[in-house]
Amino acid sequence: MRICRTKADMRALVRDWRQSGETTAVVPTMGYLHDGHLSLVRKAKTVADRVVTTIFVNPTQFGPNEDLASYPRDEDRDLALLRAEAVDAVFMPSVDEMYGAGGDTFVEVPGLSAILQGSLRPGHFRGVSTVVTKLFNIVTPDIAVFGEKDYQQLTLIKQMVRDLDAPIEILGHPTVREADGLAMSSRNVRLTDGQRTEAVALSRSLDQAEQLAKTAPRIDDLVAAVSSVLSEAPSGQTESIDIRDAETLAELSGMLDRPAVVLLAVRFESVLLIDQRVVRPAAKIRPSVITPKELRP
Repeated sequence: MRICRTKADMRALVRDWRQSGETTAVVPTMGYLHDGHLSLVRKAKTVADRVVTTIFVNPTQFGPNEDLASYPRDEDRDLALLRAEAVDAVFMPSVDEMYGAGGDTFVEVPGLSAILQGSLRPGHFRGVSTVVTKLFNIVTPDIAVFGEKDYQQLTLIKQMVRDLDAPIEILGHPTVREADGLAMSSRNVRLTDGQRTEAVALSRSLDQAEQLAKTAPRIDDLVAAVSSVLSEAPSGQTESIDIRDAETLAELSGMLDRPAVVLLAVRFESVLLIDQRVVRPAAKIRPSVITPKELRP
């Protein structure tokens, strides 16, 4: 497994692979890896000849009062996990290597950056879209694999790649969960035992939403049902519950009549947890039409 810490080394390695006719998939991460990240790596290995994992805690996507300094890091552990998965290369740049001095260019998807988590974390998605664009330009992959847990991020990256005509296929991969249903996250290790127990309310609320959605309820009733389950986690502060069109993230109202994504953000003191689930109303069964001819004996 090659460890590249400079842009030049990373570009040269992928260039050699491409000259040999090999394709490359990239899995961008901020490190402190868990099985959710590794599932993305395993998916990447099925769709490309070579796999690059990037590890970079990106400062431009953290707000001034967010957890950049305390974000968990363990380089040796991450590298051991990636070696066990037979990853071909890891790109691990420093902040100076990524951004240098005097940089003043950003990439932004204004519409998707301003809604949902974007409205709660101003500048967050500008930082995400900028660093992902830089990683794509450095690694030059054919395919990139992202988890569906950050559904808004995945939707934004798909639109960014489409709008900029970037020659990269974006693949989403289902959220990986602990045995009790909690979505795997690097931030989970910062929960207290009590918070960890209560945090399962996020996945329970999504289970409830999935079942209720089959009855084609009103959107307001779906939000109320999710909120009721989340209230069973008294140490968690619900920052947002949103029901949006599963493809565009457009707002929905009235009755649920199409696939929708339920997006949650719940804060346990300084730890922000997000989760999501795509839910669907049950397919309507069209009644059979009996013709007069079929009524004849």
